[in-house]
Amino acid sequence: MSKRFISGADFAAMVSQGARVLAAKADHVNALNVFPVPDGDTGTNMDLTMSAGAKELAGRSAEGLGRSAEVFSKGLLMGARGNSGVILSQLFRGFARGLGGLDEANAEQLATALQQGVNMAYKAVVKPVEGTILTVAKEAAKHAVAIARRTPDVTALMDEVHRKAGEALARTPQQLPVLKQVGVVDSGGQGLVYIYEGFLMALSGADELDPEYAPIRPAATAARPAIGAAQARLATADIRYPYDMEFVIDRRRQSASGIRFDEQLLRRSLAKDGDSVVVIADEDRIKVHVHSSKPGDVFNLALPYGELTDIHILNMRDQHRELLGAASADDAAAVAAIPVGDAERELADALPELLAGSPVQERTPQAHELAPYGMIGVAMGEGIGRIFLDNSVDVVLSGGQTMNPSTEDFVQAIESLSAAHIFLLPNNGNIILAAQQAAELSGRSVTVIETKTIPQGLAALLAFRDDETPERNAAYMRQAGEQVRSGQVTKAVRDTVLGELIISEGDYIGIEEKTIVAAAPQLQTACRDLLQRMIGDDGELLTVLTGEGSDERETAELEQWARATFPELELEIHQGGQPLYPYVFAVE
Repeated sequence: MSKRFISGADFAAMVSQGARVLAAKADHVNALNVFPVPDGDTGTNMDLTMSAGAKELAGRSAEGLGRSAEVFSKGLLMGARGNSGVILSQLFRGFARGLGGLDEANAEQLATALQQGVNMAYKAVVKPVEGTILTVAKEAAKHAVAIARRTPDVTALMDEVHRKAGEALARTPQQLPVLKQVGVVDSGGQGLVYIYEGFLMALSGADELDPEYAPIRPAATAARPAIGAAQARLATADIRYPYDMEFVIDRRRQSASGIRFDEQLLRRSLAKDGDSVVVIADEDRIKVHVHSSKPGDVFNLALPYGELTDIHILNMRDQHRELLGAASADDAAAVAAIPVGDAERELADALPELLAGSPVQERTPQAHELAPYGMIGVAMGEGIGRIFLDNSVDVVLSGGQTMNPSTEDFVQAIESLSAAHIFLLPNNGNIILAAQQAAELSGRSVTVIETKTIPQGLAALLAFRDDETPERNAAYMRQAGEQVRSGQVTKAVRDTVLGELIISEGDYIGIEEKTIVAAAPQLQTACRDLLQRMIGDDGELLTVLTGEGSDERETAELEQWARATFPELELEIHQGGQPLYPYVFAVE
């Protein structure tokens, strides 16, 4: 189907179809993970990120193209998960800026926007690696710019973009030796090719997906604080800001006061008597989320900037009472939004008068004293989460390879802390970009310590000093993390050959940092081979975190071997409860 321009409605259809194709083939993208571990999740991360953007755009097809691209970009940005999701969000963030102000775009403008997306994505990555999604996007955009000079047909242009992206994907094994060795193409690049496939289907009017590609979505939930016991340690009366408020300020319907919107001033004002403050502003709408003890004051602060819509209020004290009354921790974690309480009904009765334009009242809020430091950590497994909480981490987000916290999860965790400076420990290399993006978006004083493993995170945490400056603490924590050797054991999910290492599906594999160094049919053998390499001649302390797939007999046998083989070694064993990895090791 020949088209000379794409509109906002065309773009909405492209996004919807791109999301569908990616969702249908996310499992295939996951299977392309370089290492044969059971938690390759690039497809899942890209699917969840793309779905967040598509959901944000749904129902906005009447918007112009530039506005539609901006809405989609914002959804991607807040829903981004893992490195692949963050890079995807940056590709379309630059793309949206390239289309800013346009109701529709021709082939040349579309190609230019694709190139601007590539430029922004490369800037977002500290050390770009060729042979990845970045390369696929770059080659496709470069080709698009050249083709756009010769064809005015945007469908033909998208056909060329999809074809060139596929060719670039096929070359990724020649650019990254590890891909060639394993015999796969880059997983993130494959995900992008699937998105472009959906774009092309929407523009060309292709038929629906084949039944065999019906979307199969993972049963994934948003990352959340991992330890239910933390709720049990909190008294309901201790919830200082009980009203969980969310609303939108429509700036197109501003009050007669004509006050100029100041995003930072609104943030600071809301934080004086509240927490979990999130303010996201665009040209004509401001999304506000806050926990407060004085809902009326919150509305008074917001009303000068415009008319309030989409108002949602929950009483968290009621929620907490319900949670404490649940039969088990699992039941408590599943508690959904509860019915509106009496206090909320009273507020709802008063809202018509308040929203009708009652004057903004002057008030003197109570001084809100900030703690000097706050700490956020990512953990997989209840035991590991408890260890972090016991060592002064304020918020633990559930995460790891199989479920990466999104940018929005990090932003909400940051906003929940009343601290002057916040340290964030991702504890996984695939989560660092999302953490850094959240730190930038939050507008708070946040330092990301680039920990790539749980052992690195624990070491960094123990190096923290309450009486030091943020700069010195960051240096101490990074240095401590770098001095830890990390290892883990899991099961291979496919046959693989890595150098001289022959791995069969079902073998136990030992991973030192990011490199597979041991493989054996027996768990005990894989653990011993890995530890021999990790401990070496200078290891002084071995910490063992037991997870799913380990048992007391196996652990006791491994402990006995370690003490006999390394008699000078100090040994600590903790229950980590991490999924997929029977053992995680740290050597110092």
